[in-house]
Amino acid sequence: MSFDNAYEALSDSSDSSAGTEDNDGPNDGPNDGHWAFGTGFTDPLAGVDTTVPADVDAADLALYSLMLGDDALIMSHRLQEWCASAPELEDEVALANIALDLLGQARLLLSRAAAADGRGPGEASSVRGEASSVPGEDRYAFFRAEHEFRNVRLAELERGDFGELTVRLLVFATWRLALLRRLAASRDPVLAAIAAKGVKEVTYHRDYAAQWLVRLGDGTEFSHERAAAGLAAVWPYVAELFRGHDVERRLAAVGAGVDPAELRDEFDEVLGQVLAAAMLDAPEVPVQAGAGGRDGVHTGAMGSLLAELQSVARADPEATW
Repeated sequence: MSFDNAYEALSDSSDSSAGTEDNDGPNDGPNDGHWAFGTGFTDPLAGVDTTVPADVDAADLALYSLMLGDDALIMSHRLQEWCASAPELEDEVALANIALDLLGQARLLLSRAAAADGRGPGEASSVRGEASSVPGEDRYAFFRAEHEFRNVRLAELERGDFGELTVRLLVFATWRLALLRRLAASRDPVLAAIAAKGVKEVTYHRDYAAQWLVRLGDGTEFSHERAAAGLAAVWPYVAELFRGHDVERRLAAVGAGVDPAELRDEFDEVLGQVLAAAMLDAPEVPVQAGAGGRDGVHTGAMGSLLAELQSVARADPEATW
């Protein structure tokens, strides 16, 4: 990768979708910038106009970017746990690439949150949590407490078996793809660019999971049983994906964000087609009311996930490598 920072990849991506419709993987294509794989960025916002658009509240934009970045970061971490555990070598590579794609999206979104927040290292804010000398994306990822994370709870659930993984990835990718397609028209140029890059990647994520769910659901009696069990484990957390937060609705009203309630019809149509092909039925579960991940309320799985995710950085916050 020739780019010095993550955002140079965005400026080089205007034609990244040309000739890539039939690609087999998330990083194929002659014009694709491999932005998920970058390391050693000194300033993730260099070269990008990060000015908050007129009539867009900067605090809302920061928190919204944080929400979408946390979704990607936490889901990426769960997928990384499958390294050396997937059923086939090809799936090891596929899941690792999907995790890296989401990690790349998380870096860009957390960087956008830092820029919109406008606070420097050492300054505490309502979005960044405790003050420290660690800047930007790393501070968001490694130095926030559990209640400061704003990801949907679906992403953080304990790792189950491969059937559960398949269902969770399908649900997450179908929802996120519908969101990114709409976000590509955001009035915030940074969010629009991130979304445009993400659409191609998440399309592959969704298709990969759909193919596996059909393979499991319409396979052996045992594989069908595991797919159905995965569906039952994941489905109680689906409704939360479409329960919009006030920040999401406010930004949607000014053309900068997406109201997740608008995504449900597309989601139901896609899931209906896949479940029918997989010989599966969506479970009947009660809708969970009350606060959720967008409000900083998480499942019991989140604490142990963050303990692992943040352990190295917290052991030596000033370390560099």
